Amino acid sequence: MTVERTRLAVPALTLAPRLLGAVLVSAVGGEDVAVRLTEVEAYEGVDDPASHAFRGRTNRTAVMFGPPGHLYCYFTYGMHWCANVVCGPDGTAAAVLLRAGEVVDGLPVARARRPAAKRDADLARGPARLATCLGLGAATNGVDLFDPGSPVRLAAVASRRPRGVQAGPRVGISAAADRLWRFWLADEPSVSAYKAGTRATRGHRPAD
Repeated sequence: MTVERTRLAVPALTLAPRLLGAVLVSAVGGEDVAVRLTEVEAYEGVDDPASHAFRGRTNRTAVMFGPPGHLYCYFTYGMHWCANVVCGPDGTAAAVLLRAGEVVDGLPVARARRPAAKRDADLARGPARLATCLGLGAATNGVDLFDPGSPVRLAAVASRRPRGVQAGPRVGISAAADRLWRFWLADEPSVSAYKAGTRATRGHRPAD
């Protein structure tokens, strides 16, 4: 196992804050876009009633059970794709939802994919917007983020929690809503607005 993948072979609650500041690079469609992660949420699988994998492995959630370092993309509300980094030991479902980030490369492409954004800080402000900026969807579900030939790659993952990390409840869920498993970098304009859950949905269903 590579050093990079080993850093992801930890619980989602451990990895989530370490992903802040990491860069997700996409070459989907032959267009390069890179996003520096500023906000994430941890989902701990069968130990987390807000996780898609809470009731065990299904065809949809199989990628969440490892190995770590793959991308889990899912469709929500019948209109949006969202992306997660799979983590934890192989065979144990865990993932970190990528909630927001700053576009650090490929701004023209990101703007073309998100024409409604009023400012650059809004381009990837929210999980669905982040996925749209990077061109993530069904075709990128399960891709290996550390394969040099992958259309989506993860770089600059820290070995420890960076400074300036804040924590709060996860967004748009009601199951296990009291867990402070959302992490973000302080004073980052790309961090999304907090919205509490309003109905009994099973996690990974962000409000924006």
